[in-house]
Amino acid sequence: MVGATGAVGSTVLGVMRERSFPADEVVPFASERSAGRSIDYGDQDLTVQALSEEAIQGFDLALFSAGSAISADWAPKFADAGAVVVDNSSQWRMHDDVPLVVSEVNPDALESHRGIVANPNCTTMQMVMALGPILATVGIERVVMSSYQAVSGTGQRAVEELHEQAEAVIEAKELPTPAVYPHQIAFNVLPQVETFKDGDDYTTEERKVMRETTKILGRDDLGVSATCARVPVFTGHSVSANVQTRDPLSPDECRELLSRASGVTVIDDPGNGLYPTALDAAGRDDVLVGRIRRDPSHERCLNLWIVGNNLRKGAATNAVQLAELLQVRGLLRATRA
Repeated sequence: MVGATGAVGSTVLGVMRERSFPADEVVPFASERSAGRSIDYGDQDLTVQALSEEAIQGFDLALFSAGSAISADWAPKFADAGAVVVDNSSQWRMHDDVPLVVSEVNPDALESHRGIVANPNCTTMQMVMALGPILATVGIERVVMSSYQAVSGTGQRAVEELHEQAEAVIEAKELPTPAVYPHQIAFNVLPQVETFKDGDDYTTEERKVMRETTKILGRDDLGVSATCARVPVFTGHSVSANVQTRDPLSPDECRELLSRASGVTVIDDPGNGLYPTALDAAGRDDVLVGRIRRDPSHERCLNLWIVGNNLRKGAATNAVQLAELLQVRGLLRATRA
């Protein structure tokens, strides 16, 4: 596990314990300053190691959650040493020779890996969990989505910034200067997730969602438009998706279809206050879908509200599921050898 001491890395290790992931040995890797640190892993303590050419030898599988720069440098080295890498950064997602996989949506894409498998963006992942069954049943022509993303998607410093700002407002203290985000995030909504590149009105996060959705679903002709916002929520991303289908699909048919989908839970009785919230996603791996309703402006459009835990299914759990699939399908290099 590379990046074992970060928010997602520690969640990966927790998910591995929960799912009794079959491994003869689990080795956590992190930065030099974390080397030697002890990590609790069930009934054993794991000692964090620093990355080195010697230390990475002999592994069948490497789970990465250490950022794009580390993945760009070390994922090929692990692959050259014989491991299959499941990478959680954005580094490899759009490479033509790297499969981008959601375990319940396009698992067969794993067959084409050349040593590296990419884990999608958390927002993309939870949306395609709902879109996949709809696409397979009635087809999809276009998706217009808006996301409401928790601060934990940025990292621990963002979580701390939200906490400190909220505390300052409540206690009528001087607000600390924003350091992670360009504006105050507490009691605010920022229509910006990640950065704007020169000449582009869309953020890098919005571009990721649009490109990754078409790659995972295998539909280059699928129209996707995204607006991503950051909200003062610690964990749990929410997505509002307007889905234009090729063939007619009623709200009731959609509820039934998604109720049968693996990894999806439908919570949809709004008259009684039953619909997914970010808090509902806490500690859960299923993607939650509700507010399924007809778009009154188009007879083949449905509106969906989709909520997922960005640290679990949105990152850690899918990575572990991909690792399990690689093993079960005999796609680890050592297994095939």
